[in-house]
Amino acid sequence: MFYQPDLFEQSPPPSSPSSRRGAAALPDLVERISTVSKRPRYALLVLKLIAQEAGSHDSVGPYVGSGKGRVPVRDWLCQALAPLAQRDCRRRAMIDAVRADLISRAGMVDPEEIERRLEQEVRSRILRSGRTNVSRVVSDLVRAGLLRRHYQGYRVDHPNRGAQREAVYTITAEAKRALQRH
Repeated sequence: MFYQPDLFEQSPPPSSPSSRRGAAALPDLVERISTVSKRPRYALLVLKLIAQEAGSHDSVGPYVGSGKGRVPVRDWLCQALAPLAQRDCRRRAMIDAVRADLISRAGMVDPEEIERRLEQEVRSRILRSGRTNVSRVVSDLVRAGLLRRHYQGYRVDHPNRGAQREAVYTITAEAKRALQRH
C-alpha cells in the first residue's frame, strides 16, 4: 500500500539526547515535547493515555470502547481529560455565562429544566473545545516524532480527514519504550 507521510511527521533531530544514547528515557521525551508544545504536561498525559490504550498494539482508534459504547478516539481522550478542568476558573465562568444565557433567552423559571439544559450545553462546549485541544496536542506530538496519525473510515483508509473518517494514532517504538519503563 502506498504510504503518504503526515505533514507534521519529522525524524528526531540528530543532536537530541535520545539519538546519542540509542534508547529514549522519560526526561528525554519531556525535553523533546517541551521544544514543540506550549503545553508539555498535557501533551505527555495525552501520549501516556494513547500508549496505555494501545497496549500491545501500536495504535489506537478510530473508535475506542468506553462506558458509552464505541466513541471516536478524540472524544474518548476528551472524556478522559475532562476532570482536569473541574476547578478551572474559565469553566466556572463558562457555566455562569451559559446559565445567564439560558435564563435570559428562554425566560425559564423551572430550576430543574435550567440545570438539565445547562449540563447539556456545558458538556457540548467542553467536548468541542476538548477535541480542538487534543488535535493541537497530537499535532505537537507528531511534530516531535513520538506519534503518527492517519485517518480511517467510511470506505477505505485515507490520509486526509473528512468524509466520515476518524483519526487513528500510532505511537512510535521509541516513545513506547520510554513510557513502559516508568
